[in-house]
Amino acid sequence: MQYDAAVLTLEAVSKRFGGRTVLDRVSLRLGAGEYVAIIGDSGIGKSTLLNVIAGLEPVDAGRILFNGSEISGMDDDALAHLRRDSFGFVFQAFHVLPHLTVEENVGLPLLLKGTSNREKSRAILASVGLAGREASLPRELSGGELQRVAIARALVGDPALVLADEPTGNLDPENAVQVLGLIRKLVKESGSAAILATHSAQAAAGCDRVYRLTAGGLS
Repeated sequence: MQYDAAVLTLEAVSKRFGGRTVLDRVSLRLGAGEYVAIIGDSGIGKSTLLNVIAGLEPVDAGRILFNGSEISGMDDDALAHLRRDSFGFVFQAFHVLPHLTVEENVGLPLLLKGTSNREKSRAILASVGLAGREASLPRELSGGELQRVAIARALVGDPALVLADEPTGNLDPENAVQVLGLIRKLVKESGSAAILATHSAQAAAGCDRVYRLTAGGLS
């Protein structure tokens, strides 16, 4: 079913693990070109919120709309295609493939779409300060460099929605400012949307809106 909706809409979304309610009727509307932050303490449920938006975890109640279509009831195949074609996800744990070079890791989303663009992969690596490291393997990089590879991989496919889970957690202050600026630049120039989950008020300061997740709800 189609709805007249923003890029992303959450309507009274709830998620429980056992007897614990992690998300309690969370509602959120995110328009094209908007960059919002979800802040909160570690373990409060920020990653869970991003996971349910991406369809990595099912919701227990409520619904999620992406570009006007309800995705909360999609099957696994449909969700996998949606993530491949429309989402860019920056995980806390990098999830780079150890046997691929830096350039190959970054270009993987393009390859999965049936395209290949070496120049684009190299350009986005340069934008996160990794020019000259294209042929390196992940084991040759520091934690901060691996985080920048993960960010470049999330952005290379020009996603309509970027979900960034503590993307600056392994970066020094200078590189943190650089990559947060890159995410904001992509959002504003492309008309995509982004959610930054972070415990850092400083990281959230560059966002258009800031929400706090407490007791399962956004405020």
